[in-house]
Amino acid sequence: MAPSLHPLIDNGLVKGQADFPGGKLRCHCSSNPIEITLGSNVAHNHACGCSKCWKPKGALFSVVAVIPKDKLQVTANGDKLKIVDTSATIQRYACKDCGVHLYGRIEKEHPFKGLDFVHVELSDQKGWQEPQFAAFVSSIIEQGFDPKGMDEVRSKLRSVGLETYDALSPPLMDAIATWTAQKAGVLPA
Repeated sequence: MAPSLHPLIDNGLVKGQADFPGGKLRCHCSSNPIEITLGSNVAHNHACGCSKCWKPKGALFSVVAVIPKDKLQVTANGDKLKIVDTSATIQRYACKDCGVHLYGRIEKEHPFKGLDFVHVELSDQKGWQEPQFAAFVSSIIEQGFDPKGMDEVRSKLRSVGLETYDALSPPLMDAIATWTAQKAGVLPA
């Protein structure tokens, strides 16, 4: 039996709506959940195999997207948020009670500063951008996945339309390289 990649991927992808206006994300607490309001749809939604991203129980991948920082607002129970790892580049804010990551923010100089990382599966609203690709696929091995199963994992990801990378997608890698070249003065800003 094939491993569970993620509940949003296992049974095929549901296409999002290009004009989706945004909505609310909530942690898994049954009472007083943290609520985050997103003022637009997300971008670059993808399956991520890294060890830092929050994953639902039993899933090999997280599904994470970005949204401009000014489009994210904590609208309920923000006092329950804590930073998971203060030394990480992405400051992931999680619920102190249920452990769910609500958003990640980059505060230091970085190509993605100004974008917040979110998990739209935490919303009961439909229309969010569907995953576009799979990143850091090999990283699931570092978390204990048997390397012999990687062909099956990549095949399953491709079968639902997700190209697999062991970094980010080429457009995002180009954006990082462009930012780096501009900071170094080799390209105009």
